[in-house]
Amino acid sequence: MITAAQLRAARALVGLDQRRLAELSGLSLPTIQRMETSEDVIRGNVDSLTKLIAALDSVGVEIIGEGAVSQVGGRGVRLKRAGSPRVAPEAAPARNDALPVDKGK
Repeated sequence: MITAAQLRAARALVGLDQRRLAELSGLSLPTIQRMETSEDVIRGNVDSLTKLIAALDSVGVEIIGEGAVSQVGGRGVRLKRAGSPRVAPEAAPARNDALPVDKGK
């Protein structure tokens, strides 16, 4: 299963727009748009979901299910379990000191 949020995040990680994902998956742009506006878990026929997952896999995205472990490793992003404390972006402290600064040297 893949959620709409996972799909949007997956596209963002590899810099794909909806149109390019539609081309890679062989699905229509309206289908991708519908999937991304789903409430939670994307509903669709098995063939469409398989094409979607295969297209994401082809560009290096692994969809990790709830409680699953990544089988191939690599960098990634994962939401904490439901109920874990979350800090809204506007409430999070700025961490400019964590970013490298090019001073032209």
